[in-house]
Amino acid sequence: MLSESRKLRTAVLVSGGGTNLQAILDARGTVIQSAEIALVVSNNPGAYALERARQAGIPALTLSAKVLGGREAFELALQKALEAHEIRLIVLAGFLTILSPDFTRRWDHRILNVHPSLIPAFCGKDYYGLRVHEAALARGVKLTGATVHFVNEIPDGGEIILQKAVAVQPGDTPEKLQRRVMEEAEWLLLPQAIEQVAASCL
Repeated sequence: MLSESRKLRTAVLVSGGGTNLQAILDARGTVIQSAEIALVVSNNPGAYALERARQAGIPALTLSAKVLGGREAFELALQKALEAHEIRLIVLAGFLTILSPDFTRRWDHRILNVHPSLIPAFCGKDYYGLRVHEAALARGVKLTGATVHFVNEIPDGGEIILQKAVAVQPGDTPEKLQRRVMEEAEWLLLPQAIEQVAASCL
Protein backbone atom coordinates (compact mmCIF):
# COMPACT_ATOMS: atom_id res chain seq x y z
CA MET A 1 0.00 0.00 0.00
CA LEU A 2 1.26 3.48 -0.86
CA SER A 3 2.22 5.88 1.90
CA GLU A 4 0.01 8.97 2.18
CA SER A 5 2.85 11.15 0.89
CA ARG A 6 2.97 9.23 -2.39
CA LYS A 7 -0.77 9.18 -3.10
CA LEU A 8 -2.37 11.53 -5.63
CA ARG A 9 -3.89 14.44 -3.73
CA THR A 10 -7.53 14.66 -4.76
CA ALA A 11 -10.30 17.20 -4.23
CA VAL A 12 -14.01 16.34 -4.30
CA LEU A 13 -16.47 19.06 -5.38
CA VAL A 14 -20.02 18.74 -4.05
CA SER A 15 -23.31 20.61 -3.91
CA GLY A 16 -25.70 18.52 -1.81
CA GLY A 17 -26.00 15.65 0.62
CA GLY A 18 -22.75 13.99 -0.35
CA THR A 19 -23.81 10.37 -0.81
CA ASN A 20 -21.25 9.97 -3.60
CA LEU A 21 -18.65 11.62 -1.37
CA GLN A 22 -19.49 9.09 1.35
CA ALA A 23 -19.00 6.23 -1.11
CA ILE A 24 -15.57 7.66 -1.93
CA LEU A 25 -14.66 8.06 1.75
CA ASP A 26 -15.80 4.51 2.52
CA ALA A 27 -13.63 3.14 -0.30
CA ARG A 28 -10.37 4.63 1.01
CA GLY A 29 -7.85 1.92 1.77
CA THR A 30 -9.79 -0.75 -0.11
CA VAL A 31 -10.81 0.20 -3.66
CA ILE A 32 -9.01 3.54 -3.50
CA GLN A 33 -5.35 3.02 -2.71
CA SER A 34 -3.59 5.48 -5.03
CA ALA A 35 -5.47 8.68 -4.11
CA GLU A 36 -5.73 10.73 -0.94
CA ILE A 37 -8.93 12.74 -0.47
CA ALA A 38 -7.27 15.96 0.64
CA LEU A 39 -10.00 18.59 0.17
CA VAL A 40 -13.78 18.91 -0.18
CA VAL A 41 -15.25 22.04 -1.77
CA SER A 42 -18.94 22.95 -1.93
CA ASN A 43 -20.70 25.78 -3.73
CA ASN A 44 -23.54 25.40 -1.21
CA PRO A 45 -22.87 26.38 2.43
CA GLY A 46 -25.78 24.20 3.57
CA ALA A 47 -24.54 21.02 1.86
CA TYR A 48 -24.47 18.06 4.26
CA ALA A 49 -21.45 16.85 2.29
CA LEU A 50 -19.40 19.44 4.21
CA GLU A 51 -20.34 17.74 7.47
CA ARG A 52 -19.36 14.35 6.03
CA ALA A 53 -15.95 15.81 5.21
CA ARG A 54 -15.53 17.27 8.68
CA GLN A 55 -16.48 13.96 10.29
CA ALA A 56 -13.82 12.28 8.16
CA GLY A 57 -11.20 14.85 9.17
CA ILE A 58 -10.87 16.30 5.66
CA PRO A 59 -10.46 20.05 5.07
CA ALA A 60 -13.73 21.46 3.72
CA LEU A 61 -14.63 24.88 2.42
CA THR A 62 -17.46 26.73 0.70
CA LEU A 63 -16.99 28.82 -2.43
CA SER A 64 -20.03 30.49 -3.96
CA ALA A 65 -20.05 32.28 -7.30
CA LYS A 66 -22.98 34.35 -6.02
CA VAL A 67 -21.00 35.54 -3.00
CA LEU A 68 -17.72 35.96 -4.86
CA GLY A 69 -19.26 37.92 -7.73
CA GLY A 70 -19.53 35.46 -10.61
CA ARG A 71 -18.04 32.36 -12.17
CA GLU A 72 -14.68 33.92 -12.99
CA ALA A 73 -14.10 34.93 -9.36
CA PHE A 74 -15.34 31.54 -8.18
CA GLU A 75 -12.94 29.65 -10.44
CA LEU A 76 -10.04 31.89 -9.44
CA ALA A 77 -10.74 31.19 -5.76
CA LEU A 78 -11.16 27.48 -6.50
CA GLN A 79 -7.84 27.35 -8.38
CA LYS A 80 -6.08 29.05 -5.46
CA ALA A 81 -7.58 26.57 -2.99
CA LEU A 82 -6.56 23.62 -5.15
CA GLU A 83 -3.02 24.94 -5.43
CA ALA A 84 -2.82 25.62 -1.70
CA HIS A 85 -3.75 22.00 -0.99
CA GLU A 86 -1.46 20.67 -3.74
CA ILE A 87 -4.38 19.00 -5.53
CA ARG A 88 -3.64 17.00 -8.68
CA LEU A 89 -7.05 15.39 -9.36
CA ILE A 90 -10.60 16.77 -9.10
CA VAL A 91 -13.73 14.66 -8.68
CA LEU A 92 -17.19 16.16 -9.28
CA ALA A 93 -19.59 14.25 -7.05
CA GLY A 94 -23.02 15.83 -7.40
CA PHE A 95 -21.48 19.23 -8.17
CA LEU A 96 -24.11 21.37 -9.91
CA THR A 97 -21.93 24.18 -11.27
CA ILE A 98 -20.68 23.93 -14.85
CA LEU A 99 -16.99 24.76 -15.05
CA SER A 100 -15.73 27.05 -17.80
CA PRO A 101 -13.80 25.80 -20.85
CA ASP A 102 -10.72 27.68 -19.61
CA PHE A 103 -10.83 25.88 -16.27
CA THR A 104 -11.46 22.44 -17.76
CA ARG A 105 -8.63 22.91 -20.26
CA ARG A 106 -6.28 23.82 -17.42
CA TRP A 107 -7.22 20.52 -15.74
CA ASP A 108 -7.36 18.41 -18.90
CA HIS A 109 -7.89 14.71 -18.05
CA ARG A 110 -7.66 15.57 -14.36
CA ILE A 111 -11.37 16.21 -13.63
CA LEU A 112 -13.77 13.26 -13.23
CA ASN A 113 -17.56 13.45 -13.10
CA VAL A 114 -20.23 10.86 -12.36
CA HIS A 115 -23.45 11.16 -14.36
CA PRO A 116 -26.59 9.09 -13.62
CA SER A 117 -27.19 7.70 -17.11
CA LEU A 118 -25.47 5.67 -19.77
CA ILE A 119 -23.90 8.50 -21.76
CA PRO A 120 -24.73 9.53 -24.49
CA ALA A 121 -28.32 8.95 -23.31
CA PHE A 122 -29.98 11.62 -21.12
CA CYS A 123 -26.96 13.85 -20.69
CA GLY A 124 -25.89 17.42 -21.36
CA LYS A 125 -26.62 20.85 -19.95
CA ASP A 126 -30.20 20.37 -18.72
CA TYR A 127 -29.86 16.79 -17.47
CA TYR A 128 -29.00 16.53 -13.79
CA GLY A 129 -30.46 15.02 -10.63
CA LEU A 130 -34.00 13.70 -10.89
CA ARG A 131 -34.41 15.21 -14.37
CA VAL A 132 -32.23 12.41 -15.78
CA HIS A 133 -34.41 9.68 -14.26
CA GLU A 134 -37.65 11.44 -15.21
CA ALA A 135 -36.44 11.52 -18.82
CA ALA A 136 -35.43 7.86 -18.76
CA LEU A 137 -38.83 6.79 -17.46
CA ALA A 138 -40.67 9.06 -19.91
CA ARG A 139 -38.73 7.49 -22.76
CA GLY A 140 -39.56 3.99 -21.55
CA VAL A 141 -36.00 2.62 -21.55
CA LYS A 142 -35.43 -0.80 -19.97
CA LEU A 143 -31.82 -0.09 -19.02
CA THR A 144 -30.23 3.00 -17.56
CA GLY A 145 -27.16 3.30 -15.36
CA ALA A 146 -24.25 5.58 -14.56
CA THR A 147 -21.13 6.85 -16.27
CA VAL A 148 -17.87 8.24 -14.93
CA HIS A 149 -16.14 10.41 -17.50
CA PHE A 150 -13.45 13.03 -17.85
CA VAL A 151 -14.75 16.60 -17.89
CA ASN A 152 -14.13 18.88 -20.85
CA GLU A 153 -15.76 22.06 -22.19
CA ILE A 154 -18.90 20.15 -23.28
CA PRO A 155 -21.28 19.20 -20.44
CA ASP A 156 -21.07 15.39 -20.06
CA GLY A 157 -19.00 15.34 -23.25
CA GLY A 158 -15.64 14.07 -22.03
CA GLU A 159 -14.05 10.67 -22.59
CA ILE A 160 -15.86 7.82 -20.82
CA ILE A 161 -13.87 6.00 -18.12
CA LEU A 162 -16.40 3.49 -16.73
CA GLN A 163 -20.08 2.65 -17.19
CA LYS A 164 -22.49 0.29 -15.47
CA ALA A 165 -26.03 -0.60 -16.52
CA VAL A 166 -28.98 -0.73 -14.12
CA ALA A 167 -32.36 -2.27 -14.95
CA VAL A 168 -35.49 -0.16 -14.88
CA GLN A 169 -38.19 -1.94 -12.86
CA PRO A 170 -41.99 -1.86 -13.28
CA GLY A 171 -43.47 0.77 -11.02
CA ASP A 172 -40.28 2.80 -10.78
CA THR A 173 -40.61 6.44 -9.83
CA PRO A 174 -37.79 8.89 -10.55
CA GLU A 175 -36.87 8.73 -6.86
CA LYS A 176 -36.77 4.92 -6.76
CA LEU A 177 -34.74 4.76 -9.95
CA GLN A 178 -32.34 7.43 -8.70
CA ARG A 179 -31.69 5.43 -5.54
CA ARG A 180 -31.10 2.18 -7.43
CA VAL A 181 -28.70 3.83 -9.89
CA MET A 182 -26.74 5.30 -6.98
CA GLU A 183 -26.58 2.01 -5.05
CA GLU A 184 -25.92 -0.30 -8.01
CA ALA A 185 -23.74 1.94 -10.17
CA GLU A 186 -22.59 5.38 -8.98
CA TRP A 187 -21.28 4.33 -5.56
CA LEU A 188 -19.33 1.44 -7.14
CA LEU A 189 -18.03 3.15 -10.27
CA LEU A 190 -16.77 6.38 -8.75
CA PRO A 191 -14.20 4.83 -6.38
CA GLN A 192 -13.08 2.44 -9.14
CA ALA A 193 -12.58 5.30 -11.58
CA ILE A 194 -10.69 7.39 -9.03
CA GLU A 195 -8.32 4.50 -8.37
CA GLN A 196 -7.87 3.79 -12.09
CA VAL A 197 -7.02 7.41 -12.94
CA ALA A 198 -4.93 8.07 -9.83
CA ALA A 199 -2.86 4.93 -10.34
CA SER A 200 -2.17 5.93 -13.94
CA CYS A 201 -0.97 9.39 -12.83
CA LEU A 202 1.58 8.21 -10.23
